[in-house]
Order: sequence, then structure tokens, then C-alpha cells
Amino acid sequence: MARLSLNQATTKRWSVAEAVDGCARAGISAIGLWREQVADAGVGRAAKLVADAGLRVSSLCRGGFLTAADSAGQRVALEDNRRAVDEAAALGTDTLVLVVGGLPPGSRDLAGARQLVADRIVDLAPHADAAGVQLALEPLHPMYCADRAVLSTLDQALELAAPFPASVVGVVVDAFHVWWDPRLLPAIAAAGERIASFQVCDWVLPLPSDALLARGMMGDGFVDFRALREAVEAAGYQGDTEVEIFNADIWAAPGDDVLATMTRRYVTEVLPER
Repeated sequence: MARLSLNQATTKRWSVAEAVDGCARAGISAIGLWREQVADAGVGRAAKLVADAGLRVSSLCRGGFLTAADSAGQRVALEDNRRAVDEAAALGTDTLVLVVGGLPPGSRDLAGARQLVADRIVDLAPHADAAGVQLALEPLHPMYCADRAVLSTLDQALELAAPFPASVVGVVVDAFHVWWDPRLLPAIAAAGERIASFQVCDWVLPLPSDALLARGMMGDGFVDFRALREAVEAAGYQGDTEVEIFNADIWAAPGDDVLATMTRRYVTEVLPER
């Protein structure tokens, strides 16, 4: 249980204070925070709430959306991402998750959008390096390519990360997004020390009308979490396992019940079999 983390998206209706209290009640020692809830609490107060509860911040979600095609949009995105870097540092985490953004409005130039991401990482990396924060590129399932992330595979994320030190630009292994990839295991092995975060939730069917809410609790779908955990650990990852679930039914359930199921499924579905 020492490496289990609640990503705040799983209990979306909880404030930072409520999520921290819930983790303390459930015996969960880490939390992945979201910028919206942190902004509501205030960065300083959020950091104090986490520290006073004896928790650690496993990551901050999210920065990114770097694919604006015009200079004004690029400037706004860089300013927001630099703020996100500073927030991560103030919260005591060295991991800022980046969802890089989809195609610019009206564009079908996928290669060009990926180049926009690469260019903005060049701009953002020095600030992250100075703050001691790793930019964690998260590839998303291809169904989100148009509107959320033009990075769809771990190999693509690693290619963008390669020009930078691993301490500055890393990658996220999110089971929901990458479990289908036939090159996933060799990509995880190649990622090595660049693995900044390991996130878990299940791929369940049927998919809802809002594909963003398609995630399920571990054990309710098709993902082999033990194989993925073994792969990231074999690659050298020793960080937390964040449970990040976007699901309307789970959001509607009492938070303590969600955490009870989450901790139980972490044992039965993710940790080594007893």
C-alpha cells in the first residue's frame, strides 16, 4: 500500500481537503493533484494540507495543450505551463503531467501538430529544469488524437523526450491509454529512467457516448495490470501507482466507498498474486 496513490480525478467531486482526508482514512499515502482543485484551495494551502496529513504529492495534472498554431496561442500556452511547473514545485512534486493537445482548429496536419509540441517543449524545458520538475509526456489512446493528444504511443512520447535529460522530460505509462499497443513492452523497457508516472484504470465496454468517461475500476475490464507493473518495475520505476479514473458512475458514488474498492482492487489486480 505504500506506493498506492489516489489521482484526484477519481474522486472528482472532492476538494483537495476532502481528498486528503479520504486518503488518510483509507491508509493511502500519496495523492495526484489536479490544478483546478489546487487553484480553488490555493497552492500554499493545498501544499500544507498534504504535508500536515503526512502524504506526498505523486504528480500534478496537468499541463500541456501545446498545439496552438498562432504565436499568441503559443505564448498563452507557455505562460500557463510555466505556472504549472511552478505550482508543481510549490506542491513538492517533481512530476508535471502533460497532455500535449490535439490538432489545431481546422487542421488535418498531424505531423505539423507533433512538431508544434516538440517546439514548445524546447521552450518549456529550461524553466522546468531550473525548477527541478520533470515534464511527463502522456500518450493518450488514438481516439483522443484529434482533440486531446497527438501523441498516441509510448514510442512517440520517447522520441520527443530523447533530446532532453531524463530528469527534465519523461513519460507517463497510463494503462488505459497504452495497453493495446503491440510495441508497449519494448517501449517500456526502452523508457527506463524516463518513466515519470505509472497510472492505472481499466478499459471497459461498452464505451460511453462521452469517450472521456470510458475508464473503469481495475478488474472490471481487459487490462493485464500485473504485466504492466512488472514491466515498469523491470525498467527501473520505483514510484507510485496512481489510480486515475474518469467515470460518471464512480464520480457519483460516495468517495470513501470508491477508495475502499480502489485499495481492494489494487491488491487483487495490480500487486503480485499471493
